[in-house]
Amino acid sequence: MLENNYINFNKALKPVLIVYAAVIVIGIVLSIIFGIKLDINFSGGTRIAYSYTGTVDTAAVTTTATEALGQTATVTLSSGMNDSLQQLIITLPGNSAISTELQDNLTTELQADFTGNAFTLSESNSVSPTIAGTFFAKSIAALVIAGALVVIYVGVRFRNIGGVSAALMAFVALILDCVVAFLACVAFALPVDSNLIAVILTLLGYSLNDTIVIYDRVRENKRLYPAKQLDELVDESINTVKTRNFVTTLTTTLAIITIIVVSETYGLTTLRSFAIPMAFGIVSGCASSLFVSGPLWVKWKSFSDKRKASKRKK
Repeated sequence: MLENNYINFNKALKPVLIVYAAVIVIGIVLSIIFGIKLDINFSGGTRIAYSYTGTVDTAAVTTTATEALGQTATVTLSSGMNDSLQQLIITLPGNSAISTELQDNLTTELQADFTGNAFTLSESNSVSPTIAGTFFAKSIAALVIAGALVVIYVGVRFRNIGGVSAALMAFVALILDCVVAFLACVAFALPVDSNLIAVILTLLGYSLNDTIVIYDRVRENKRLYPAKQLDELVDESINTVKTRNFVTTLTTTLAIITIIVVSETYGLTTLRSFAIPMAFGIVSGCASSLFVSGPLWVKWKSFSDKRKASKRKK
């Protein structure tokens, strides 16, 4: 069905960019209202997780935890579809590090005050702000290096049809995908952690592959039809591969949705924080490779050619 429907992707660029802009604005608003949750690996602090049963009064637990630890604690609940797999997570910010004695005291107080919830310590992790800052800086450096390599690779491989300009437009599309993945974390109140870094690095390869397939087809069509304008070449090339891109994205997304269902069912919060932004990022990757990278490259080349022509006239 898709193969028989010709889409003018160049004309679709503007409305698609408007949709992306709307998504980004909504994401910024949600970030302001609900804030951005940084994992302790990025911000530093202590995270203590307890499994429990029944219903928990988070306000009462917060009071007990604050009194037992002698400092303000943040209490959140995490659970899957299976009510027997529930976790209560106590987070202490920044330089807050607790001794084994304080942790044991907290466990004792919780078990004494909430006998019906069967609190059991399941995980405890502390990270100093210095180490967290170093880890965050290294993660950002990894993303910057990966992005630079993407631009260099695409620029060299497609130097005969666009070179650096084609690479930069592909990079813009990748940035949109990464922003969408990040905003998915904000919308679903997921922590910004090493899982998001892994998602972004994966998207750099996944989305770039779709764009490279399109650029390859543009290069081939340019050789076959040298008289055609770039906008025609790009439109025809994208229409040739759009079904392949769509089917690949659909099957990959279905697999990731399966992972999300499993993580929700069994309370696998770590897996959930990877799968949800990945699902949104992959869908965005399909959209940006078809509707953004190529058409935006056409717009840029048109603008660049007009500017060069104007300079020659002067």
